[in-house]
Amino acid sequence: MELWKSHVRAKLFQRDCSQKDPFSGLFTKVSRLEDMLSLHLSLWEDLEKHSSTENRARRPVQGDAPPKLYLELKETEHDRRELAQKVSDLTSDLYLREAELQYCHSQVARYRSEAVVLAKGACSLKDDLSEYQYRLECQSKELAALSLEHKMLKKELAVTLQEKEELLERWLEEKRGEAERLNKHNATLERWNRFAGRQNRRHGGGSCRQMCATTHGPRIIQRDSTDLPLPNKNE
Repeated sequence: MELWKSHVRAKLFQRDCSQKDPFSGLFTKVSRLEDMLSLHLSLWEDLEKHSSTENRARRPVQGDAPPKLYLELKETEHDRRELAQKVSDLTSDLYLREAELQYCHSQVARYRSEAVVLAKGACSLKDDLSEYQYRLECQSKELAALSLEHKMLKKELAVTLQEKEELLERWLEEKRGEAERLNKHNATLERWNRFAGRQNRRHGGGSCRQMCATTHGPRIIQRDSTDLPLPNKNE
């Protein structure tokens, strides 16, 4: 018998028992009385048939013992048949219980194998989780180190920009000073050239040309500080 059939039979038998349980005693008594009634009726019919063939001159007192013994015999046979049927029912119930027990054992084995597989999967997931946590911890440390390095670089950049601004300011100051000196020098040369021109006009053309040739130097062009080139970052 297949396992599912035995399982279904066991469930049906359990359902019948649970439904009959409140009336089990009543059903048993009624069934017992019906069996006794049918037995007595069959015995009465047998006695009726048997009495019709025998001598009718027998006394009633002498005929009381054989029917009583016959009734007891029939009841004994009926009880024996009932016991045999009960033994057969119990035997079939035992087979059913054994099949159900085998089915339960197979289910337990299957659940045990599934539990082993799930336990292995849980161990694998636990190992993966530990590895991921280790990687996360390493990445967190690297991120903290990179954040610290980024802060240090920002500070260095701020210091470098400040130094650049200071250096540019000093360079502009120096260039302004040079421009002022050049302007003063150019103004001095202009005054000298005007004075020399007046002297040349007084003394004549030849002497003026000679004097201009000896006194004129290269003229310096005046430049503003805004026209000066900015210094390079590496300077």
